[in-house]
Formats: sequence, C-alpha cells, structure tokens
Amino acid sequence: MEVQNTIEPITVVEFMPQVLRFKRDGWHVVQLCAARLPDGCELSYSFGKGYDMRTLRLTVGDSEVVPSITQAFPGAFLQENEAAELFGVRIEGISQDYRGKLYRIGAETPFKQKG
Repeated sequence: MEVQNTIEPITVVEFMPQVLRFKRDGWHVVQLCAARLPDGCELSYSFGKGYDMRTLRLTVGDSEVVPSITQAFPGAFLQENEAAELFGVRIEGISQDYRGKLYRIGAETPFKQKG
C-alpha cells in the first residue's frame, strides 16, 4: 500500500471547491496551521482519508478574506477562530465565530505583530 502525503499550493478562488470535493469524497479535517509571513499568512489545511494526507496551502495577504470551511466541516470552527484571533487571518463565515474571544490574551492578534 502506497501512502500519499502531499502539500498543494492553492489560491483562495480554488480553495472552497477543493474543500467541497474532499467532503464529497469522504476526507476529514486533520489540522489547520497558520504561519506568519511579512505581509500576510500561510495557511495549511490538512485533510486525511485512510493513511493518506493532503494539505492545501494558501498564502494570503493581510487584507485578503478566506472563506470558512465550517459549512462542510463544522468541527473546524475552533482552529479557524484560533487562526483569526492569534494571526489576524480574515476568515469569513465561521459557524461559531468567537470574534476574538476564544482565548484570554493580553494583545490583539499577538502573532500578527511584526518583529
């Protein structure tokens, strides 16, 4: 059995159609990871099926809006709230949006700060 583990760069326009294909084909969300870039963020959404894992990698600017995947994968609401609150990622349409109140932190979007 050959196991697949891929990272696929994708645009915001291509993102939701691919997420919906994953849902239709029986994949599940494994994780969402955000990493700070000088003028935005890199978002890695990983999906698993059996022993295979595929990661969709988005690079978004500070003002770019990313659609929430919670319409297809409701359990992603915590990870999306975390990316929004800690990194300042603009995620639109989170099913349970905590609007910056997921954590008790002393600074707004602490990982968005430029060092």
